Amino acid sequence: MKKIFTGVLALGALGAAAGVASAGTLDDVKAKGFIQCGVNTSLSGFSAPDDKGEWKGLDVDFCRAVAAAVFGDGTKVKFTPLSAKDRFTALQSGEVDILSRNTTWTINRDTALGFNFAGVTYYDGQGFMINSKKLPGINSALQLSGASICVQSGTTTELNLADYFSANKMEYNPVVFEKFEEANAAYDAGRCDAYTTDQSGLYSVRLQTSSPDDHVVLPEIISKEPLGPAVRQGDDQWFDIVKWTYYALLDTEEAGITQANVEEMKNSANPDIKRMLGTEAETKIGTDLGLGNDWVVNIIKATGNYGEIFERNVGSGSPLKIARGINALWTKGGLQYGMPIR
Repeated sequence: MKKIFTGVLALGALGAAAGVASAGTLDDVKAKGFIQCGVNTSLSGFSAPDDKGEWKGLDVDFCRAVAAAVFGDGTKVKFTPLSAKDRFTALQSGEVDILSRNTTWTINRDTALGFNFAGVTYYDGQGFMINSKKLPGINSALQLSGASICVQSGTTTELNLADYFSANKMEYNPVVFEKFEEANAAYDAGRCDAYTTDQSGLYSVRLQTSSPDDHVVLPEIISKEPLGPAVRQGDDQWFDIVKWTYYALLDTEEAGITQANVEEMKNSANPDIKRMLGTEAETKIGTDLGLGNDWVVNIIKATGNYGEIFERNVGSGSPLKIARGINALWTKGGLQYGMPIR
């Protein structure tokens, strides 16, 4: 614990220095002609290369949406796969312009590490998975006292695991790995009794095991894990662009604007839609951001709205088939709520 805390302080000092120097990110991005996006090395549904080497996932599509807002072209983005250990240094140092890597929004990261989180693209929580053939009769994390548990180092997951077992007066043996892939392989090989990470990640890991049907995600959620994209502090314009890209994805879903109908919707007489799509004569919202007034149109043409991104990557149209749940719009009982574009 002491070692982890010391590392955080060191990163915080670096973050403060990088934040001051980060102003002008939009100009830098335009000069090089693309956005550099930090993503997970391989997390199905969120960021992983397909069999052709093309990056896919919810976090990947978010960066494509930002690229579309800036350049009018969602392909003007390059991806840097990052481990949990390396992700913060990469953003602080300027190696990446956005960190869109299933990263939990916490007070320490929002202050000491020098980041601004642009929103919560996926509300998640930490859970546990077991091999039901290896541990028959286990149906609760409270039955895991004495178990060996695979976990990734340098994450809130590792700290939450310690807190949960301590609070419930249980013993456990942590089997710690630096890389996500190493933890996955160790769990699949039977080197630990259980695996813990964000619940969305457990569904992804289960698909990658040699016998997916044998693995069960236990019902307990032991933490709040609001996952979202982060940028460096010190550049309000870039922060605004990334933040309002997120809101635009939500607002267009709520308004019924999709990748298929966005051109047709440009003819709408609805004042809210006209502002969103830049067809109102006096609209200058895009200009205020440093973008064109068709920035939302370009986003939706490139990626679709938030619901479309969710469904094809992690929802009903994906192998993971995760229900929207709390990631539904606020109008449908969920937590996703876009700020007004006006």
